[in-house]
Amino acid sequence: PLTGHDPKVRDYVIETAAGSDFIDRFGELLGVLLPQYESEGRSYLTVAVGCTGGRHRSVAIAEELARLLRVRGAAVRVTHRDVSR
Repeated sequence: PLTGHDPKVRDYVIETAAGSDFIDRFGELLGVLLPQYESEGRSYLTVAVGCTGGRHRSVAIAEELARLLRVRGAAVRVTHRDVSR
């Protein structure tokens, strides 16, 4: 019944070596892409994160990426398509 919104699941996903490495690398990529999009006059960038069921890993990772982007001053909207399934 838990999802990636629950701290227990979130911490497990984000604190694994694979999870933290993914967040670090993807965060770096977004840090490079966002200024380029802005300089080209783009008003938004869509990023999709998926996993097998859409309730645990993808939710935790999407939320963590959103948090990091907000810290950098980006306006972020997160939608979880499958979290209620």
